[in-house]
Amino acid sequence: MRKPKVLAVIAAAALTLTLAACGGSGSSGTPGATSGKTLRLALNQTEAHPSYIALDNFGKRLATDTNDRWKVQVFPNETLGAQQEALQMVSNGSVDMAIVSGTQLENLNKDFRVLNMPMAFSSIDGQMKVIRDKSIVGDLFTSLEGNQHVTVLGGFTQGERSVYTKFGPVKTPADLNGKKLRVQESDLMIAMAQAMGASATPLAYGEVYTGLNSGVIDAAENNEVSYFTQKHFEVAPYFSNTKHLVGLDYLIINTDTLKKMSTEDRASFDKEWDAAMTEHTNLWQKSTEKAIADAKAGGAKFSDVDAAAFKSALEPLQAKFLTTDSQKALWDKLQAAQK
Repeated sequence: MRKPKVLAVIAAAALTLTLAACGGSGSSGTPGATSGKTLRLALNQTEAHPSYIALDNFGKRLATDTNDRWKVQVFPNETLGAQQEALQMVSNGSVDMAIVSGTQLENLNKDFRVLNMPMAFSSIDGQMKVIRDKSIVGDLFTSLEGNQHVTVLGGFTQGERSVYTKFGPVKTPADLNGKKLRVQESDLMIAMAQAMGASATPLAYGEVYTGLNSGVIDAAENNEVSYFTQKHFEVAPYFSNTKHLVGLDYLIINTDTLKKMSTEDRASFDKEWDAAMTEHTNLWQKSTEKAIADAKAGGAKFSDVDAAAFKSALEPLQAKFLTTDSQKALWDKLQAAQK
């Protein structure tokens, strides 16, 4: 059902690129700069999601700052395809920008795995501090420019992920022994579930509710916003605050498109994107508080865990998955920045 819509957008993109090539130089006379364009941005969330709201406001501010030379049009609900498709379209330039998860970028450069590791970040604030620090992530975020024509601009938090279950609260990893825990399809995520004592069960996100309800899985792990909005609290009412992972979505842009901005317009772009990250974090925190309150009103029970026990169980993953000098160095910088 999505294919005709995607093809139509690609055709429109090709026309836009042709028109942009005919445009004049940017306002500061930067060599190769264009007079601007409307940037198409692929998103897999709804219009009510904090990501859409922050990105839509980002586009409005950018248009104002650049006198409508540069604008952002957000396509929500996977209109342009799922994240894997969106990543490929940003790479070939048929779509300008996209929000993609860390697992998508891991497939292109394993060093992105460092930022997706359990216990990598102690908090959302620590995470956002790190991804703004070019001395830590600058080389990583430009590492895909040469062969993929993709630049990573920064990211939006996915919040603190915890375990929720059908069978009762979890206090230590031993409480998950023999339990089927849904995870994302990733070697790291499978190993994470096993380290926490569970039997890893990769399952599509849209199948989690049915899986919990039918007994295909006993537990899942995600943030509080997804827990409530996807109604998982109805079939897994025990939410245990393992906070084993602070997830991250990345904003990517076609490198050639980014380079066509004038110096003045690029400064406006960077300023408004940084403001979008701040806005999203604030929206996320408010959405999390509301989700917890609403889930509790619906019968969910939230409880704390033995944090030291989970940390001890997850720490060996670092030696298993961070194997290169660059990965180890990045991990050390990431940890030092949060102290």
